[in-house]
Order: sequence, then structure tokens, then C-alpha cells
Amino acid sequence: MAHDHHGDEMTEPPSEMALRVQALESLLVEKGLVDPKALDVIVDRYENRVGPRNGAHVVARAWTDPAYLERLRADATAAITELDYTGRQGEHMVVVENGPKLHHLVVCTLCSCYPWPVLGLPPAWYKSSPYRSRAVIDPRGVLAEFGTVLDEDVEVKVWDSTSEVRFLVLPERPEGTEGWTMEQLIPLVSRNSMIGVEKARPASGAAA
Repeated sequence: MAHDHHGDEMTEPPSEMALRVQALESLLVEKGLVDPKALDVIVDRYENRVGPRNGAHVVARAWTDPAYLERLRADATAAITELDYTGRQGEHMVVVENGPKLHHLVVCTLCSCYPWPVLGLPPAWYKSSPYRSRAVIDPRGVLAEFGTVLDEDVEVKVWDSTSEVRFLVLPERPEGTEGWTMEQLIPLVSRNSMIGVEKARPASGAAA
């Protein structure tokens, strides 16, 4: 039931997990085991420097720069490093391109190998046993659950990430984005589209 508090500002209380994290952080700082400034640097890295926007930058660059696309095809790790996206979990990258008759889906069947430098932290569903098994057994069913329904003549290819290689899906560029700049294209690229469970957002989903 909704309640009218007549302008009183209400905020959601922290979750139990958030409270536990805060309590643990406070205890570690109090005992001198953790430097708060170091924590801030780590948080900033994963919120602003490591995450899906990095991958979206890679995709948008490939969409707008044919020479970069060729370098990405030839050596994805080196091409991604050009944009200063490096680090653990991103040392051995391979980019797979979606097309009109081919759709790629990425999974890690053994654990949760994932390209952190370009996609950030893996979502909970990516690490779950149901996704890891069903992505291989019933990829079209998994895609449908994410709202991605493909024509029967579209081949679905599943790529199994390992500690040796990580995959990044290059989604198809949405129609109607000819002439768009990289800055306009980046918001169309979601984390899920770079895993392959969804397509890039349509041009109508962003202001050009």
C-alpha cells in the first residue's frame, strides 16, 4: 500500500548485505588492516574504469572504424589494449561477430571465466548453474528468456570461455545509426549484448 508522507523524504534502508559489508569495512579500517583510500581506488576502478562501458567503447569503435575492426579481428587483446583496457581476466581476448544469419552466445561451463576489463564484474545469472548448463543444451531457450527470439535460419554458436581465452560478442550495429558518432552509439551497447543473450538496443531507444 502506498502512503503519503506529505513531502517527507523517504529512502530505502540498506540491505542486510550492505550493512554487513559496511560493518566489516569499519572493523577492518579500525584495526588498521585496510586503508580507506585504497578501498576508494578499488571501488572507483570497478565502477568507472572497469565495466560494460569499456566494452561498449570497443564495440562502438569497431562499428565506426573499419581499420580498428580489422585489428580487433586479427588480435582482439592487442586492439582492446589500444584503448587502455587491460588487466587480469582480459589477457587472452577473442571477439566474435554477430551477423544476419549468425548469433554468438558466451558461457563458461566450468566456473565463471569472464572478461572483467571490458565487462566489469560478472552478473549472478552468468555464474549460475542453470545458465552454465542450459546455454549449451538449449541456447535458443535461454535467449528467448532474455527476450531474444531468433529466426530459425539464424545459426546460434556457443562459445565456452576458459582461463586461457575470454570471448566478447560484437553485436550487429542497429539499423538507422548510419552517421552516428561513437558517443551516440555507446549507449546502445549493453553488457548483455556483449555476452550475446541480447542484441544491441535499437536506434529508437536512444536520442541521436
